[in-house]
Amino acid sequence: MAFAGKVWKLLVGIKDGLSLVFLLLFFWALFAIMTARPSPAQVREGALLIQLDGVIVEEKSEVDPLAALLTGQEPMGEYQVRDLVHALNEAATDDRIKAVVIDMSEFLGAGQVHLQSVGAALDRVRAADKPVLTYSMGYGDAHMMLAAHASEVWVDPLGGALIAGPGGSQLYYGELLENLKVNARVYKVGSYKSAVEPFSRSDMSPEARENAEALYGALWEEWQANVKKARPGADIDRVTGSPVEWIQSKDGDLATAALDAGLVDKLGSRIEFGERVAELVGEDPWDDTPGSYAYTELDPWLSDNSPDKPGDAIGVVTIAGVIVDGDAGPGTAGGERIADLLDDALDEDLKALVVRVDSPGGSVTASEEIRQAILRHKAKDIPIVVSMANVAASGGYWVSTPADRIFAEPESITGSIGIFAVVPTFERAAADLGVYGDGVRTTPLSGQPDLIAGFTPEIDSILQASIENGYSDFLTRVAESRKMTTEQVDTVGQGRVWDGGTARQIGLVDQYGGIEDALAYAAEQAGLGEGDWHARYLGSDIGGYNTLLATLLTNDSEAPQGGGDIFSMVARQQNALLGQVANDLDMLMSVRGMQAYCLECPAQPRALAAGEAQGGWLFKAAKLFAE
Repeated sequence: MAFAGKVWKLLVGIKDGLSLVFLLLFFWALFAIMTARPSPAQVREGALLIQLDGVIVEEKSEVDPLAALLTGQEPMGEYQVRDLVHALNEAATDDRIKAVVIDMSEFLGAGQVHLQSVGAALDRVRAADKPVLTYSMGYGDAHMMLAAHASEVWVDPLGGALIAGPGGSQLYYGELLENLKVNARVYKVGSYKSAVEPFSRSDMSPEARENAEALYGALWEEWQANVKKARPGADIDRVTGSPVEWIQSKDGDLATAALDAGLVDKLGSRIEFGERVAELVGEDPWDDTPGSYAYTELDPWLSDNSPDKPGDAIGVVTIAGVIVDGDAGPGTAGGERIADLLDDALDEDLKALVVRVDSPGGSVTASEEIRQAILRHKAKDIPIVVSMANVAASGGYWVSTPADRIFAEPESITGSIGIFAVVPTFERAAADLGVYGDGVRTTPLSGQPDLIAGFTPEIDSILQASIENGYSDFLTRVAESRKMTTEQVDTVGQGRVWDGGTARQIGLVDQYGGIEDALAYAAEQAGLGEGDWHARYLGSDIGGYNTLLATLLTNDSEAPQGGGDIFSMVARQQNALLGQVANDLDMLMSVRGMQAYCLECPAQPRALAAGEAQGGWLFKAAKLFAE
């Protein structure tokens, strides 16, 4: 029996050892899969296929495995604009690529500056005598701004196109909060700082309306000019001026109406579209299903065409998303994280620094933390250049103030020089429930701030004075940067939002141009010739790991879908509106401190699309409230 016991223990030990070995091998294989890059061997002669199943962004956000696992929600697809532009530039000169195909069936949108950049890259492909074809079930504003640069635009016969233009309704909660007896205490400076109006009013103030009309009018003019130039045959005036008559003239058939107005070139199913592409690039020898054609996907194409890195490095730091305190991001501009990236790069021999901003602002303290980190690079006597993407407003402008030169596009949204804070108190609601506050104070500030019993006049005055001081600091930073007086800055400040074209006229922007123009200027100021430098983006590169992780942890059936007919588009708009309600409630309840945030700026595509994927209690509460 003793011998048998020893043998049994030996067998159990062997079993445990083998289990451990196989477990280690499993996790090693999983890690290898997750960290693997697409193989360049996957590049084939044919079309470059770009499936835009998500949004175009300045900086990809990381997948949160725990959040994805708990919600079962697949994170939306994100495509960095610089990756798309680089891929298209390489496709224009590579003989293996015979055409570019963009599938926008699940495209969720992009900012106008990003769309313009990708559209210009598509023009370069066409200039190389290579066709560009797009396909979608439905075309909206963002789809059309890209598709206008294509040589053939296809739409499904059951789909169509609708151009809405920028603008729409902002939600106002003033009466709701009054009915709930919640005091939204607003502290602000700026006649045009309408970010707090949703919590104090039930409609738009005259100042906010004036600002919005000018801003949206400028963005709409730029959109029309871009689309009409790229696709002169499109009857945009008819489509947007008399949309009902236009659709009714084709008996409600949106696809035929789009063809008649020159928005699209062909009506056809996905199979018919694939057959057309096969005529241009050849059939897929590995796939004989109907509508197949030879193609290379975006990821392996990028892997096979890594950017060259000649000569010296020009640093590029990206400030994308809402600016918050802490180490949040990428995709959100965590002040501590970005400051650490900049400080880590101080030891590198960067010849210049380009600050790429795509942010509506946020926390004042985080914005200042980033600004100080940029100034530490400026102290090394290297050129500092800012490149504004879709939006660089409020805190996004705060972090731009160290620049020697600011580049922006006419469609860029900037300004919003102002500060605010919102603090809810519940003394009236508590009184209705029979809850009151009473006690002994040794000073006027004892027990303050008190969210239940309310604020004393003294704490109210102190908080407002703090906001006014913050605004004064903002004016001083802008005045020193732009070589203006604080009075001049105040004239164009007061929270007013400007389009890039007007911002250049009033001195908030120096020059039109994108990231490439900013890099070229920085190189010139650093004394570097063409081919003697490369851009080095600070921070980690988020690659295919995100996509694979999302696939492993989530259910595809729950993924936000961009395809479908007009009713699907309406449903997505409803979800985006509910996402706005959730975000507004979160802003009111979280009490985030002083904010240099442009709430009145048009919501960016990532934020709008995220409304479809919200799983938090605020979103669910908003949906329940709406129902």
